[in-house]
Amino acid sequence: MRPQPFLHELVTVLAAPTVALSGADGQIRPGGTEGVLSADRRILAELTVTLDGVEPTPLGYRLGSAEAATFSGVARQLGDPGADPTVLVRRERTATPDGLTERITVRSRAHAPVHTRLALRVGADLAGLPAIKCGDRRPPVSPRRDTDAVLRFAAPGTADGAVLRVDVLPDEVLLDDAGAQLSWQLDLDPGTEWTVLVRAHGEGRRGPFRAAPTLPWSVPRIRSAAPDLDRTVERGVADLAGLPMAGEEHPDDVFLAAGAPWFFTLFGRDSLWAARMLLPLGTGLAAGTLRVLARNQGRRDDPVTGEAPGKIIHEVRDESGGVGLPPRYYGTIDATALWVVTLHEAWRWGMPAAEVRELLPALRAALGWLSGPADADGDGFAEYVDASGSGLVNQGWKDSPDAVQFADGTLAAPPIALCEAQAYDHQAARAGAALLTALGSGADADTAAALTGFADRLRERFRAAYWVSDEHGRFPALALDGAKRPVPVASSNLGHLLGTGLLDADEAAAVAHRLGAADLADTYGLRTLSADVAGANPLGYHTGSVWPHDTAIAIAGLAAEGHGALAARLAGGLLAAAPAFDYRLPELFAGTGRDEPVLAYPASCRPQAWAAAAPVALLAAALGLRPDVPNGTLTVAPDPAFAGWFPLTVSGLRLAGAPLSIEVAADGTAAVELATADISVTTGSGR
Repeated sequence: MRPQPFLHELVTVLAAPTVALSGADGQIRPGGTEGVLSADRRILAELTVTLDGVEPTPLGYRLGSAEAATFSGVARQLGDPGADPTVLVRRERTATPDGLTERITVRSRAHAPVHTRLALRVGADLAGLPAIKCGDRRPPVSPRRDTDAVLRFAAPGTADGAVLRVDVLPDEVLLDDAGAQLSWQLDLDPGTEWTVLVRAHGEGRRGPFRAAPTLPWSVPRIRSAAPDLDRTVERGVADLAGLPMAGEEHPDDVFLAAGAPWFFTLFGRDSLWAARMLLPLGTGLAAGTLRVLARNQGRRDDPVTGEAPGKIIHEVRDESGGVGLPPRYYGTIDATALWVVTLHEAWRWGMPAAEVRELLPALRAALGWLSGPADADGDGFAEYVDASGSGLVNQGWKDSPDAVQFADGTLAAPPIALCEAQAYDHQAARAGAALLTALGSGADADTAAALTGFADRLRERFRAAYWVSDEHGRFPALALDGAKRPVPVASSNLGHLLGTGLLDADEAAAVAHRLGAADLADTYGLRTLSADVAGANPLGYHTGSVWPHDTAIAIAGLAAEGHGALAARLAGGLLAAAPAFDYRLPELFAGTGRDEPVLAYPASCRPQAWAAAAPVALLAAALGLRPDVPNGTLTVAPDPAFAGWFPLTVSGLRLAGAPLSIEVAADGTAAVELATADISVTTGSGR
């Protein structure tokens, strides 16, 4: 097995479940990760252009929407003599849910006629996602010519295949075992151009989900005193348009696939966090995500898949699309609590009460798992252990094998009780109690009271068991290991505790102080693990890198707890990093110091749903948005710590389905326009 391939230098266009990966010159070359993947199958492994056997010299590329990019180059060997290029080559690439469309144009600005032969080399290996992600090579599939304008690639013994079409008949088509070459003789007079349209699509393979027919959110328009904020929000929202998916039987229940190129499917945790972050743009995405996950909620106990009654699923694949895990896998300690919290927050943002009531059976089942089987050994904390021996060793959002380690690098032994899992459970218990009290039946009263007691006891147990200290002060341990020992390592997990109600004000202040120390925060965001421990690595997946969504969660929590200065500092770090990625925040990047360059994590997915949604969470934190539609109120309290972003104007937000616009003056005062008289708006300054 080869190492997982790098992605950081590739240009990505996507329209779930399709992604096209190429070099910055637009060429798709065989032998690596490049290609067009659709439904987790590489339908094109090669798509290269030459003129008289010479590749165009690249000049640059431009990303448009999520699905589109334009690559520009010149044919220096053609046209007028001299330094100025006169023959331009443009490739306009568009991903579609079933494949790819590309328009190739050659334009002459030469003073004399240009005669050249354009060759298009195409190939396919029909490799599956597991092979591509593991860096394994697959032999190319021999093409068959249906007509002079249509080529077909078919995998022996399967229904999988790919079809490539061109709209201009080639002068010559040469087939070989590795692919095909289509060529055209071009005779261009001065000032003229020639164009061919190439289309490719897959055949046979269909995953468990399809492209969504609509986008269930509003597109915000933002102008602020921080251009990097504006561009990062705009780029993130544009990229999200390439990720919506839905089930065939319920096309209106839209969720966000986790990310490109590996995760075009439903991920409980990722899809929920992205939907929560986008609640200021409407509740439709959250509602669809909640319903899809409720349909996939656990019904029985299965140690192989991790399924249990009431448990929210981790990941759904088809039978051949997973990477070492069962097609329906439930190995997650936190998705169930996140589902409950997302339902509660969507209700507060204006998800119709009737839609919330429809999900009460799933809510009751989820709360039953949280307050019971989630605590496998009865010690009062939610913990996980892989009972199958073939699932994920770690089952929080940091799910790599080395994610939970002591300061000397020793790995914690399971069962493991993550600190943030307790915070999520506490928040979920209170949220569930509130929902059952407001929308449930009289029979739910005892359950609501029991949930409140559960949350109270969990808070006290956490206070007694988790708090540790180091040279920077007191903080909750990363986790408890199988022997109930605290793992006394500072990590970004601390940020997930804030705003959940698990901590009192003094405890939240201690956590904020610890998060702001240099070992975690002297980077472009928040490191996943303290730089001072033995296992720290700025290029470690969960051991020192920066994840934008993780930092955004901490920012939201800090702002909610009244620690705006650190929230604004961390947000500034993310925005300082954004230009290095063309404002398309990646899944993660290296946790280098602020005195060092921004470095990519080479295997990072980009775009990733929760990374693309993170800028909206930053915006909401700065604006101090506190909706409570059930009680008819909205508070907008811009945080003065974000004064560098003001003046700021944003429109295209939604509350209870009504358009919402906010204008913040340079002095931090807010003016709000909300297109409904049913909500009382209060403005003020954040803490």
